[in-house]
Amino acid sequence: MNHRFLLILLAIITMVGVSCNTSKVDNDRIAERIDSLLNFNYTDDAPGCAMAILKDDKVVYMGYRGIADVNTKEKINEHTVFNIASITKQFTALAILSLFEQGKLDINDSVAMYFPEFKSDIWKTVKLKHLMSHSSGVPDNRPRVDKDFMLHIVDKQCLEYMVDLDELKFEPGTKYDYKNPTFQVLAEVVKRVSGTDFETFQKENIFNKAGMTNVRYFEPTIEIPHMAHGYINISESDLNSIDSDSEKEKGDLETQYTDKNGRHWMEYDYGEETFFGTKADGGIYTSLDDFIKWEIALSNDKVVAKSTKDLAYTPHIEVSGSKYSSYQNRDNTNYGYGWFIDKKPNRETKIYHTGDNGGFQAYAAKYPKSNVCVMMFSNRNDLDRWSTQMEIEQIIIEEGLLSND
Repeated sequence: MNHRFLLILLAIITMVGVSCNTSKVDNDRIAERIDSLLNFNYTDDAPGCAMAILKDDKVVYMGYRGIADVNTKEKINEHTVFNIASITKQFTALAILSLFEQGKLDINDSVAMYFPEFKSDIWKTVKLKHLMSHSSGVPDNRPRVDKDFMLHIVDKQCLEYMVDLDELKFEPGTKYDYKNPTFQVLAEVVKRVSGTDFETFQKENIFNKAGMTNVRYFEPTIEIPHMAHGYINISESDLNSIDSDSEKEKGDLETQYTDKNGRHWMEYDYGEETFFGTKADGGIYTSLDDFIKWEIALSNDKVVAKSTKDLAYTPHIEVSGSKYSSYQNRDNTNYGYGWFIDKKPNRETKIYHTGDNGGFQAYAAKYPKSNVCVMMFSNRNDLDRWSTQMEIEQIIIEEGLLSND
């Protein structure tokens, strides 16, 4: 009797095992559903996007829609180069952590150690780790109403605003307050500690280790092959209100474009009243295929050691409860060093960053439990990128690529 029971039990276990082993994710079904979503949002004759999903370091979906340049009508593909805006910050944070790994600095070092020209003692209380986690209390006093400043500002000029700063918004390490200029300070630390310029350090110690070959920091005088331009969607009334006698707006007229659906587009990147000259906070231009290399290199600890990477992925300051917690649904969210860490109920932990600059939008997320990455770069600013990503996340949960816990 016991023998028969054991045989039956073994048969049941075997059947369950076979059932579990033969179930697999239907990549074609995922592609069909995401293609449908992209087709709803994008057309082939307007600014668009490039998107990819990785599972276990392999591409399970890649898609692109639209045009990179309204003048040349060059189609977007995996080689199109986009400004990834604030996703740049993770590269800067890893530069600091690389030097930390090499024993050349400590993330608990004060900013004052590296900037004797900063006059106030407040810098003795601000640590490098605070700069990387947006918890420094350093205000952004850059004159955003000054169009010339916004068009031509570079990292060095941002540092000049720090020299006479004598008051912080709060005690470092106690609150979250997202600020771009702190990453320009970090870039200068990299330069002073390494003895080389920031771009060279990044190429030799970050990009090359990841195998990236189609990545660079923006320079207004250097042509970037296959570069997308950023665009904003403008209304008919805005179009009619443009004063053609204005030299600035004459330039705008040359970059206007109307697609087959009657939507009006205006170029909005370098030269159109926004920050593009700064490097460390949002200056990287790269392509989808190169960013895939970046994610795979991080997954396999090719850029920094796992312990160092885990330090970047560790929550260091709570975003929830700040003025940003309702923005893009950032409840249950913390910031690490260069990444947000999202731990929402009934969802896998997500490590991600977004980017917005002029007409560019970008999003890159990783789900370590399932070893899944999602990335999307766009050269138009009119779509709710966050809602789109939530729809994509729901699709890959429903299709079994992610778990819902």
